Amino acid sequence: MKNFKFHFLVAILIISILPAFSQHKKMDQIMEDVFQERDNNVFTIRFFDAVTGDPVEGAEIMIQNIGTFTTDSAGRAIFPRQPDGFLKAIFKKKGYISAIAEIDVAAETILRNRYYVSPTLNIDQFRVVLSWDQQPEDLDAHFVKENSYHISYRNTRVLNDGSGQLDRDDMDGYGPETITVAQLSPDANYLFFVKNYSAEINPSAPSINSSKATVWVFGNNKLINTFHIPSNVTGDTWPVFKIVQGQVIPL
Repeated sequence: MKNFKFHFLVAILIISILPAFSQHKKMDQIMEDVFQERDNNVFTIRFFDAVTGDPVEGAEIMIQNIGTFTTDSAGRAIFPRQPDGFLKAIFKKKGYISAIAEIDVAAETILRNRYYVSPTLNIDQFRVVLSWDQQPEDLDAHFVKENSYHISYRNTRVLNDGSGQLDRDDMDGYGPETITVAQLSPDANYLFFVKNYSAEINPSAPSINSSKATVWVFGNNKLINTFHIPSNVTGDTWPVFKIVQGQVIPL
């Protein structure tokens, strides 16, 4: 009995420190990039698996008018520093959906340098990936089928519509938070929105406007939309898109 209690307490302790450890690891990555860029006059972008959150190694990153680079074991592609402006990078790796990464260079830094890429999907599958900055710590993805289901951290899996699930819930900044649905009904309406959960439990938490949130939408086994949070979002909810007759409509 004592051994059971001991192992139970250890398990609770591990669970309680995991978010802090994960946040610390992400901060270490950011500081590593800052020092690398300063000391070597380079830029760093990182690629992560949208389902597992793990770095993607061995991907080919072709940056327009600059060159082609390969991600290392930390998912990093390192390239020469560039002047302010917009760059486009094409991500390719076997087993993953090819995607275009938009690189925004301002004040000699990259606005967003973490990108989340999707493993290949079946032709009917639909996937939405949410990422954000360090603060607020906890944003939540919500995917609603009208008069049917609502996938979120409260209901992570639905079975009455084939199958759909919250693949990954992130509560300590950056993401990703990922939802995958087996098949969309062509005659159904859907809604995807992002909620600032941190503000629900702490009214003084940073606003969702400051989150630098990005949403990637994958369907037909390709990247079909990328959304960046606009500056005019009010309150704690960002309505991102709806789906009507199979068409993704920005909100």
